[in-house]
Amino acid sequence: MAQLSDDCFAFGGPMMSVDEAVGLITTRVNAIVDLETVGLVDADGRVLARDIAAPLPLPPFTNSAVDGYAVRNADLPQAAEQAFPLDGRIQAGGLAQAPIKPGHTARIFTGAPMPPDAETVFMQEDVRIDASGRIVLPPGLKPGANVRPAGEDIPKGHVALRAGQRLRPQHVALAAAFGLVGLDVVRRLRVAVFSTGDELASPGEPREASQLFDSNRFMLMAMLRRLGCEVSDLGILRDERTSLASGLKQVAGGHDLILTTGGVSTGEEDHVKAAVESVGSLVLWRMAIKPGRPVAMGIIGGTPLIGLPGNPVASFVTFVHVVRPTVLALAGALPEPIVPIPVRAAFTYRKKEGRREYVRVFLRKGQDGALEVTKFPREGAGLLSSLVETDGLVELGEAVTGVEPGQSVGFLPYAGLI
Repeated sequence: MAQLSDDCFAFGGPMMSVDEAVGLITTRVNAIVDLETVGLVDADGRVLARDIAAPLPLPPFTNSAVDGYAVRNADLPQAAEQAFPLDGRIQAGGLAQAPIKPGHTARIFTGAPMPPDAETVFMQEDVRIDASGRIVLPPGLKPGANVRPAGEDIPKGHVALRAGQRLRPQHVALAAAFGLVGLDVVRRLRVAVFSTGDELASPGEPREASQLFDSNRFMLMAMLRRLGCEVSDLGILRDERTSLASGLKQVAGGHDLILTTGGVSTGEEDHVKAAVESVGSLVLWRMAIKPGRPVAMGIIGGTPLIGLPGNPVASFVTFVHVVRPTVLALAGALPEPIVPIPVRAAFTYRKKEGRREYVRVFLRKGQDGALEVTKFPREGAGLLSSLVETDGLVELGEAVTGVEPGQSVGFLPYAGLI
């Protein structure tokens, strides 16, 4: 388990910016050190535990990049086309054991090993065959054209995959190209998730007229699984301080992170703060972010806890910008900054200086073909439809006070946030 001291997050300053909050987390959590070996098909999404140096060069042998005809550089036509007798045929997967005779060419296919002493390949569409069956090659081709030298992609011994890399399909492909069958990865992060509130009912259970079905918990568990976490569903904990404290203390020892949603504001029925303080320590952040200002961070028995707001949009936004970097830090993953894509605004918006805001938007092409974004027509951090129907978020930094049509803004597509 990740073990932290109860005061390692102590912060007594004013409302924190998003960057300050994330920096506070990611520089002070201790990454888990437990490792396991998984097969290639199970490695996607996992965090690599050790550097991988190329055990062989890629490609492992010099080969043709095209279907065509191989020749020696010494025989390349210079001022005029030249006819060459055909000397052999080399297919991909075959062997080219004999060198090409001087003044001859060999038929070769993409991926086939180059014959000894041959260094250049003419593309088949650039040549012709004369009446006697000789291959007529044009002049002017550069020596070494259309050939992939051994190690051109990655030389042997080069560190091709770094420890901390969150593996994606292309990384798995590279490991397979090296002939590896298993990878050492960090074990999955164990995260306990629960919602708080007497106003909530779990889907599938009876719902009172004054209750809502709990949606945040399932959204957060899905997002955690996309980050490669092993998730424990603790259900809904009721608005009662003692039971909340007991539940938190019970799960802390068996998990690397506790994630809650709801109950972290300053209302008299928001009991998470007091419950955490009774069994650990908590710094209640007032993060300068909209939606999502009430975010809590605490330590219970050495296990970090993050409490997210109860409104679903605020919960989503703060997960992306607070929980995601925390999970990556706990897993020892390399930082994965979220970089906004510049697009054109097609809406007007006003905001307060000193606060970062995220606006839900649709992405479309303007009449001139340029990408532009339009704002979801309704406000409110409780509108799940605003997450379902839009394409992403526009990030407005602390110094921004407004947006006008035609202005460049930073767009964050939902697909790139997890």
